[in-house]
Amino acid sequence: MVSAARLSTVAIALLFALLVIVVSWQLSSGISAQRLLICVVLTCPLWAPLRGLMRRERRTYAWATLCVIPYFILGVTEAVANPSRRLWSGLCLAVALLLFATLILYLRTTNPARSVSN
Repeated sequence: MVSAARLSTVAIALLFALLVIVVSWQLSSGISAQRLLICVVLTCPLWAPLRGLMRRERRTYAWATLCVIPYFILGVTEAVANPSRRLWSGLCLAVALLLFATLILYLRTTNPARSVSN
């Protein structure tokens, strides 16, 4: 079984990777005030759980899964609707799925009910 500390580190790294992918994706067609505003709006849900993830608070890991779902939806939607951006949407989708799975695995690993033996 993977340790909770390692899962926490992987989750934070994936969160930053998703931030970089989203910002790079939006700025890949040029920098403008409108694009920068879109970047800020698109990355806000990822900044919200960062403090709790770094402190390894289980509740934050639980609700952070909800913050990842829009990036999964964004990746799927753009992959279908915008063929020229499939590389970016595929990266976003893959990292969002990995982050979601890592958050869930962290929650399963640190579940207090699992540590109690009968």
